[in-house]
Amino acid sequence: MNRPFLQLYDTASLYFRAFYGLPTSLTGADGRPVNAVRGLLDFIARFVTEYRPTHVAACWDDNWRPTWRVQLVPSYKAHRVLHGAVEQVPDELVPQVPLIRAVLDAVGIAIVGAADHEADDVIGTLASTAAGPVDVITGDRDLFQLVDDARGVRVLSVVKGVRNHERVTDDWLLAKYGITGAGYADFATLRGDASDGLPGVAGIGEKTAAKLIADHGDLEGVLAAASARKLSPGLTAKLTAGIDYLAAAREVVAVRRDLDLGVSLDDLRLPTEPVQPEMFAELAELLNLGGAADRLLKALSLNA
Repeated sequence: MNRPFLQLYDTASLYFRAFYGLPTSLTGADGRPVNAVRGLLDFIARFVTEYRPTHVAACWDDNWRPTWRVQLVPSYKAHRVLHGAVEQVPDELVPQVPLIRAVLDAVGIAIVGAADHEADDVIGTLASTAAGPVDVITGDRDLFQLVDDARGVRVLSVVKGVRNHERVTDDWLLAKYGITGAGYADFATLRGDASDGLPGVAGIGEKTAAKLIADHGDLEGVLAAASARKLSPGLTAKLTAGIDYLAAAREVVAVRRDLDLGVSLDDLRLPTEPVQPEMFAELAELLNLGGAADRLLKALSLNA
């Protein structure tokens, strides 16, 4: 039996990319847009065909803005909230999300989520507990913290597009930032991320944050250096001013790796054909999935 090889999809990251990458003029038999559905299936087919995983999981945001993260840093994703509670999702995408779930269920690709947690936390747990190599497919830089060459965990980053995706390893991170995956979360905590409503430490940008982690190992090492007056007075002052933020933001930035997901590796086995063939055929016809459905079926058959 081949060694298990797990492929983890940051599902929302991918279907948002599919939605914006394909026209909403792609519609089902009833006229509703299906561009996100078709695009996501093509993405999965591409990555399954190119990398040949034995197991896969569509990781899900059961809560894209978890209560516990907001309690720690109230600005977390606050700019994405509309009328107090609803994420700003395009009207044409909203009805496609349950269709995506239905198609994945019919195929037999496991959908894995956790109450009051993001897909990132599900991915973090599965990647950290897997025995074999793991590829994480995402457009989210935060998941670079999971990269671990020794354990065979890498990120296939679609930031530059699915066709031009980059294989993010510790060597890749060292070349770009001067740090490995082990230091990425602390680096990101210092730097901040405006797209997530995380300001970082005022006055400390990407280059300075990377150098601090590269020189001192982790956030504790950086703060110890500041306390011992081994940093410049200006840097020390900035870190001191941001000490309360750092304590909270570090927990927000770090993905969970210890969730009880209620799934085993066997639950994530990649099927060789749809587990509900009649339902898949009905959905393919209803949603005009056409070539996307064919390409996914061909990709699944490679695992036979």
